[in-house]
Amino acid sequence: MYEQIKRNKRDSWFLILTLVLVLCGLGLVIGLAWFGSRTGAIGFLGVFGVVAIVWSLIGYYAGAGMVLAASGARKVTHDQAPELWNVVDEMRIAGGLPMPDVYIIDDPAPNAFATGRDPQHASVAVTRGLLEELNRDELQGVLAHEMSHVRNYDIRFATLVGILVGVIALVADIFIRGTFWGGGRRSEGNGNAIFFVLAIVLALLAPLAAYVVQFAISRHREYLADASGVELTRNPLGLAHALEKISADPRPLRVANRATAHLYIANPLKGKKAKESAGLFDTHPPIQKRIAILLAMAHQTEGETAEAPQA
Repeated sequence: MYEQIKRNKRDSWFLILTLVLVLCGLGLVIGLAWFGSRTGAIGFLGVFGVVAIVWSLIGYYAGAGMVLAASGARKVTHDQAPELWNVVDEMRIAGGLPMPDVYIIDDPAPNAFATGRDPQHASVAVTRGLLEELNRDELQGVLAHEMSHVRNYDIRFATLVGILVGVIALVADIFIRGTFWGGGRRSEGNGNAIFFVLAIVLALLAPLAAYVVQFAISRHREYLADASGVELTRNPLGLAHALEKISADPRPLRVANRATAHLYIANPLKGKKAKESAGLFDTHPPIQKRIAILLAMAHQTEGETAEAPQA
């Protein structure tokens, strides 16, 4: 388990570095193609940097609220949802975390997610269907998974990656629109043809690559949160059985969309058939593979318990 955590952390940082390099390369090549000089390209990157910073600040401070509002989540107190509140409290104590805000989404499809910029400004949201379908051990497993996202700073990581992907897509879209619907290149000062063709190719491919990286990071983070969640509950079967029930429910989550799907514990869009391996554009690893890993962890725990000397 701990080796899996270390590998996922290392791979995730490598992926986000790749995303930053794609972003920088796209900006530089577009600047050279459009302005035809190093000075013009640097100026373009300066403007681009300001936009990215402003967008990042908005996403950093307001992103969680926007996600919760878009998901139709309503904040609840202990008196309104005592069992949910108590389980969240147990898992946050196990993880050494402050108490997050607790939300319920009025939807029959079972699912959950965590969001926020850090553990001090975190929120956990679960659907009505999740509360109705899971027993207490299973609910503990799901909320341990979500509190692990908070403890591992996945919630901040997901926000920053989403912002970088958005910036790449925006810059590429502006360049493509300006090129093909804005009259094309100016007659002078637009760089040589090689840079211009390269910029068009990158503008078309960079958003695609950015989304692939975003989804790859999300898949790695789900494995990490599963392992970290088991560390909090000491009960792999709770989360395994919860994932089995979530995957068996055929109903898609009505309030979810492609922009928020990667935040949930399981894909809320519900594909037509389960896949044994993750595709490039899958937001989550195959749920049956996650369940198999958890069952193997439970089997290993049982074996260690059986081999332990009796007092």
